[in-house]
Amino acid sequence: MQTQINCAEACVNGCVLGNQCPHKEYAAQASKFINNTSLDQMLDMAEEAVKKKREEPPKWVIPEDI
Repeated sequence: MQTQINCAEACVNGCVLGNQCPHKEYAAQASKFINNTSLDQMLDMAEEAVKKKREEPPKWVIPEDI
């Protein structure tokens, strides 16, 4: 039986399910990324993402019930 929780809220301070977490594979990928990527590389990636976001045209959201 798998426990359904909202990880974004329940696991803010760390995973509460431990070895029964359905997202263990993502945690392993994140740990590998953190261990194999320098902070300078991460900052460069973040800077590039922010630059791309700024260059995107605005996205308009028009409510359907006007």
